[in-house]
Amino acid sequence: MIIPRKLVYFLHMSRRGGREPYKKIYAWNSQIAYVAGVIASDGCLSNNGRHLNVTSTDMEMLENVRKILDLRVKIGTKRNGFGGFGNFIQFGDVSLYDFLLKAGITPAKSKTILKVDVPDLYYGDFLRGLFDGDGTVYGYWDPRWRSSFMYYVGFISASINFLHWISATNERLVKTSPGKISQMSRASVLRYAKSDSQKLFNLMYKNFNAPCLNRKRAKFVDFLKLDPYPDKALLARVAER
Repeated sequence: MIIPRKLVYFLHMSRRGGREPYKKIYAWNSQIAYVAGVIASDGCLSNNGRHLNVTSTDMEMLENVRKILDLRVKIGTKRNGFGGFGNFIQFGDVSLYDFLLKAGITPAKSKTILKVDVPDLYYGDFLRGLFDGDGTVYGYWDPRWRSSFMYYVGFISASINFLHWISATNERLVKTSPGKISQMSRASVLRYAKSDSQKLFNLMYKNFNAPCLNRKRAKFVDFLKLDPYPDKALLARVAER
């Protein structure tokens, strides 16, 4: 990724005249990939070049990030844009900030993010972070056919180009269909139907001990079990847990 010269200059100036020595050097692994997915969805890099923020109504996800990054910061509360309140953590880490910036997560990334240069080996962990942040899974009995249970996985973003990148990467790595991208009022959503959802479940939850939002995984598992024509190998793997 090429960082615009003005942005590089701004980052230098925002750090009081130069880059700080890194206290820790980050490299891709499964846990950092998960954190990157969370920040790419429910987080942000501040404009001062040092602080990161993650906001969520799910305390478990914030606790996951705190544990992975060994943070001592408290979880705060703030008003969200819909009249309610959300929880958040904010912390300073120049090394992580630069690591994520180089990977493709920029300040004010909501509409500008294009892709994240996460290695294929850790893409499933990254996607699980995205899913925990701005993903959804839902299901229903289809009234048109008897004993037909439908379920879908969706990824939401204000950047349609980012969703196209996710679609292409899922096709390449796990042979899903392109899915369907639909425009909503404030963002777009990339949806996958049953067969692709099963492939994405296998990708995101290849390791059941990896950090995740348990309520979303449990909801996903419930839909898999309700399927009258399940993927037996997938159900067996879920049952082993």
